[in-house]
Amino acid sequence: MSQQPLPEILFVSHKYPPATGGMEKQSYELIQGSARYAKIHKLVFRKDKESLLTFFFLLNHRILSLLKTHPQIQVIHFNDGLIASFALSHKGYGHLRKMVTLHGLDIVFPWAFFQKRIIPKLAAHYDKIITVSQATADAAIRRGIPREKVYVIPNGVDTEGMDRGNLERSDLQRRFPAISPEQKYLITLGRSVQRKGFSWLLEEVVPQLPADVKLFMVGPFQKKTGLTERLLYALPKKFRSLLFLFLGYPSDQAAIRRLLKKREIKDRVIHFGKVPFSDLKLLLANASAFLMPNIRVDGDMEGFGLVCLEASLAGTLVIASEIDGITDAIKQNKNGILLPSNDAKAWVAQLQELFFNEDHFGMAALRYQEYSRNNYGWDKMCRKYVELMLERRLVSEPVLEV
Repeated sequence: MSQQPLPEILFVSHKYPPATGGMEKQSYELIQGSARYAKIHKLVFRKDKESLLTFFFLLNHRILSLLKTHPQIQVIHFNDGLIASFALSHKGYGHLRKMVTLHGLDIVFPWAFFQKRIIPKLAAHYDKIITVSQATADAAIRRGIPREKVYVIPNGVDTEGMDRGNLERSDLQRRFPAISPEQKYLITLGRSVQRKGFSWLLEEVVPQLPADVKLFMVGPFQKKTGLTERLLYALPKKFRSLLFLFLGYPSDQAAIRRLLKKREIKDRVIHFGKVPFSDLKLLLANASAFLMPNIRVDGDMEGFGLVCLEASLAGTLVIASEIDGITDAIKQNKNGILLPSNDAKAWVAQLQELFFNEDHFGMAALRYQEYSRNNYGWDKMCRKYVELMLERRLVSEPVLEV
């Protein structure tokens, strides 16, 4: 008996390697993983090949050309709200089922034109709207997207790549000789955007930590004010805030610089900036806890808590704000500890308890690691996407190996 041809899906994304970031990683893993269950076509932006303007300008033509060559394509998926908004003007493929994934900011972006004119068109134009967390789904529904069109599929995570393996404390000393063998430290990871709450943590919590504990910060960081930052801060505040959000600009960076100079903070904190992945694993594996102290910022949100999951898979205790999409990644006392956002008293109390009972929390971190490993993975995410796109359950095993 002849084998049924595989269903065909077209993925379109302007967030893709060699660019780096959470959305680029998600897009890459979604496309690669879905190829195990369906015949995949892709149109993705490669910054080493062309400009983003060229990619967007030629996109409608390229989609139509690909459909002419592969007329069996049934579904087209756009990987975020920006490219899906741009595609509203496209012509020629209205017969396809169209889907888009929303990641958070691309639904709450506080530009009045986007909220009043674009979101209603997204709701009408796309057959299914996937969100990476329940918080993002709730934000979409509040803005008028029909509930029956919204589907929550949490992001996955590399369940093997973050495992600490055979890393030892001695490895940390060899790579970072300035860190003393017995140094206790907490760690944060991410871009210095306001919603991450890093300046809040420095100002409200760090001065109350035990004297022998340091905070290590990792992520893109400019130690001096650059020309771009000066120009941006010369703009009117309202326009500057929109531009910061649209560009993902490190809007908390200036405040962090200022705080790192304060006497009660500067000796307690080291900002490493960006570090190689191998160094990040070392720092995470030997930290007392990973902190994600997000705060509420109007017009912005944490769509998903991917870095929390990565830290958990590294065997690090995760302590995070109970806010936005973080709660889809971290489940209370299952793979981390959730605390009220912007509540310094609760955060200080939890950290004091951590250092009072380190053995207990060390054992908890190992249990939490196992939960994260068993419940989050790229393949699980990809299967849910393909099942939704094809509107049927997949067999238990992939139909195509890659």
